[in-house]
Amino acid sequence: MNNESDMYTLEQFADLLSVSKDTLRRWDNSGKLKARRNGISGYRYYTETELQICEQLELFFPESKNADNAVKPNNHYTSIELFAGAGGLALGLEEAGLHHVMLNEYDDVACKTLKKNRPEWNVIEGDIHNIDFSIYQGKVDVVTGGFPCQAFSYAGKKLGFEDARGTLFFEWARAVKEIKPKICVGENVRGLLSHDNGKTIKGMIDVLTELGYTVLKPQVLKAIYYKVPQKRERMILVGIRNDISTEFFYPKPSRHIYTTKDALKKGPLFDCDVPKSEGEKYPEKKRKVLELVPPGGYWRDLPVEIQKKYMQKSYYLGGGKTGMARRISWDEPCLTLTCAPAQKQTERCHPDETRPFTIREYARIQTFPDNWEFEGSMSRQYKQIGNAVPVNLAKEIGYSIVDFLNRYYKTKDEQNIHNDEYKISRVAI
Repeated sequence: MNNESDMYTLEQFADLLSVSKDTLRRWDNSGKLKARRNGISGYRYYTETELQICEQLELFFPESKNADNAVKPNNHYTSIELFAGAGGLALGLEEAGLHHVMLNEYDDVACKTLKKNRPEWNVIEGDIHNIDFSIYQGKVDVVTGGFPCQAFSYAGKKLGFEDARGTLFFEWARAVKEIKPKICVGENVRGLLSHDNGKTIKGMIDVLTELGYTVLKPQVLKAIYYKVPQKRERMILVGIRNDISTEFFYPKPSRHIYTTKDALKKGPLFDCDVPKSEGEKYPEKKRKVLELVPPGGYWRDLPVEIQKKYMQKSYYLGGGKTGMARRISWDEPCLTLTCAPAQKQTERCHPDETRPFTIREYARIQTFPDNWEFEGSMSRQYKQIGNAVPVNLAKEIGYSIVDFLNRYYKTKDEQNIHNDEYKISRVAI
C-alpha cells in the first residue's frame, strides 16, 4: 500500500472491487465513479471517499481495513487432512491452532516435503482408496482437504453417496462418513461452482446432506483479502454435522492488500528479503521479448509487429489474454501462480529482472515461511508450490474453524453443567 493509508492506486482499487482496471477507467470516463488524479504524473488514484461512494452504489469491497480473525483454541482440537500436497493448508491450520492426527497424500515427492518439514506429523503416503478411516471415528473434530474436481454420472434426479463412487470426492466423503467429524471443510478452484452447469457441486452437497451434514452455501475466498500478495481464489465447502447447532462464520476479509514487494522484500509480511534460490530461465528468444514489457504490463505493451509475431494466431482472437508476456509490478499483488512459471499462457515475469520467479519467490508469494523446504526436482517444487493453498489464507480459514469449535464446546460444557445440576436437583427431591 501507499504510505498514505487512505490512498489506493488504480490496480489496488480494482483488486478491492474485483473489477478490471479497464472497468475503473470506463467508470471514471463516464462519471460513474470519478478517480482522482496525481497533479504531477496524472495517474488515477482513489481514497476512502471513493470507497464510501462504492458502498452507496452497492459495489462490493471489504468493510474492514485490517480485519482480525485471530482466535486461540480453548481445547486440543484435532484434524485429518486429505490430498495434503506440499502442506499449504495443513501448515495454515496448524498455525491457527489445529493438531493434525493424520495427513494423506498420494504424490511421493509431496510426502517427502511434508515429512521433512514436520517429521512429527503422521503422514500416510499412498492411495486414499486403501485407507480405513473408521479407526478415527469420534476422535477427530474436523476433516479437511482439497479433493480434485470430477463429475459424477447422472442416473437419477437426485445424487447420492453411491453416485459419487469412482471419484476422489467420494473418498473424501467416505472419510467424513467413517470419521463423523463435527465439521468438514473442502477446498477447490472457483470453477467447481460452474463445473457441468453446477451439477457437480450440487452432487457434492447432496452427498454430504445424505451423510448427515448441513452444508453451508459454498463461498469463494479471494486470497488478497486474507494477507496473501496474490490474486488467487479458492472455493470453500463447509458441512456441519446435523446434531450440532453451532453456526460457522467465514473469515472476515480485510481491505489491506499486500503487494509483490511485500512478498519479496523485508516488510509487514516477512522480516527479511527473499532468500536466493534456484529458478527457471526463459529461452533467449522469449527473454528478449519480455525485456520490452514494463512492470505491470503484458503483450499489448509490445510494439505491434512483435505482438503479432509473439502471439501468432492468438493475436487475432478475442479476449484479453492478460497473462501472456506478463511482467508483474512491485505495487500490485501477483497474478495466480501456476505449476510452471514460464508457460506462454501464464507468464509471471519478475518486476525488474527478466526471468521467472525463483522457488523461494514462488513460496513467498504463496506465504510459505522461508524455512519450509520443498523436495524433488525444480519442476516438481514449482508444481507443489503452485498447487498449494496459500498458508495465510489457510490460517484465516483455520481461525474460523477454531472459533466454531470454541463455541461448540462452550455450549456443550454449559449443557453438561445444566444436566448435572438437573440430576442433583432430582436426587435432592
